[in-house]
Amino acid sequence: MSDKMRVAITGIGAVTSIGFGVSGLWAGVLANRSGISEITSFDASGFRTKFAGEVRDFNASDYVSGKNLKRIDRFAAFAVAAARMATEDSGLDISRHPETGIVMGSALGGLAFAENQHDIFRENGLRSVSPHLATLVFGASSSCHIAIELGLTGPNITNSNSCSSGTMAVGEAFEMIRAGRADALIAGGAEAPLSPLTFGSFTLIKAMTARNDNPEGSCRPFDSGRDGFVMGEGSAALILEEMEHARERGARIYAEVLGYGLTNDAYHMTSSREDGECAARAVIIALRQAGIRPDKIGYINAHGSSTKMNDRNETIAIKKVFGERAYKTPVSGTKPFHAHPLGATGAIEAAICALAIHNEYLPPTLNLTDPDPDCDLDYIPNMGRKARVSYVLSNAFGFGGMNAALVLGRV
Repeated sequence: MSDKMRVAITGIGAVTSIGFGVSGLWAGVLANRSGISEITSFDASGFRTKFAGEVRDFNASDYVSGKNLKRIDRFAAFAVAAARMATEDSGLDISRHPETGIVMGSALGGLAFAENQHDIFRENGLRSVSPHLATLVFGASSSCHIAIELGLTGPNITNSNSCSSGTMAVGEAFEMIRAGRADALIAGGAEAPLSPLTFGSFTLIKAMTARNDNPEGSCRPFDSGRDGFVMGEGSAALILEEMEHARERGARIYAEVLGYGLTNDAYHMTSSREDGECAARAVIIALRQAGIRPDKIGYINAHGSSTKMNDRNETIAIKKVFGERAYKTPVSGTKPFHAHPLGATGAIEAAICALAIHNEYLPPTLNLTDPDPDCDLDYIPNMGRKARVSYVLSNAFGFGGMNAALVLGRV
């Protein structure tokens, strides 16, 4: 791949339950901090699951201009905050690059806000509903608010592809820069699903763990005691730049995006294929585009949702791609840190992967005390490792059979 077609990650912004910004996110990882606790944003006492990865102490007015505060939903405010942080972290002068574009992902968009407004409508009638409901509920309100707040006139895209949305946003932004359609893009995901009906719909199908006596220990990827995922909220944004564009302005480069793979199971809305075939093919596509062999991958950030079936099937997919090398490749699932903010998760995990390369540290899989015999790889249990790796794989799998994979590399 020529320099002209290479894509650098030069800035990272994050709003997560373990911390804000690069420093907050990475400090949380280094401290083995769990952001999972009892829900405070609504009364969850009547629900099967009573905890989540809730973002605390977030003040939208710190990031959103006053005139827009009443016109923005929580998930979009997260997105604006992450985008501002990423832009500042990158040193990219937006005033000189207003053509910078935006690619975001969100599984549910403003659904939680719509839920709240529906309650108001039922109780007090239509005239009591926010006049901004129509423009807040759609997923692209996150990217549109970023554009308005930062004055960006470049391409503006939002996808809604379940839990793969954030990863796909980074991947599609990568493809756009490679194709010469943009020199710089803000890419990421945002989600704020913690409201009674939205949250409750996932408890209804028993997709989430009900380990209410130990919220911090509830998310247990690859552990025999895992019994479901933990919902979260938050956002992450990455600044992606064409390599020469970044180098010419002397930008710090965290990592390089090298490959992106995308497939669909075409199998079931909530269950992944037991043979891992299509998930494996997404990884193979990403590796092929990156131009590297599987044995060059030094770390895998797994989707690791902490559900019985998906963790097992992801293990199978990794073995299909890596063969015997799978047993020698460190793998971890980081959701025990930041929970699972659905469409934002892949962007948060891509940020963690870039920081893992940059800081030469592989984060652990927390709460892995009794490994599932079917999940028999090196999952970096409980304590992270210092390691200098050249290539990293990040997986994201979602409802509807969505499989997305990214390969990042050291520059």
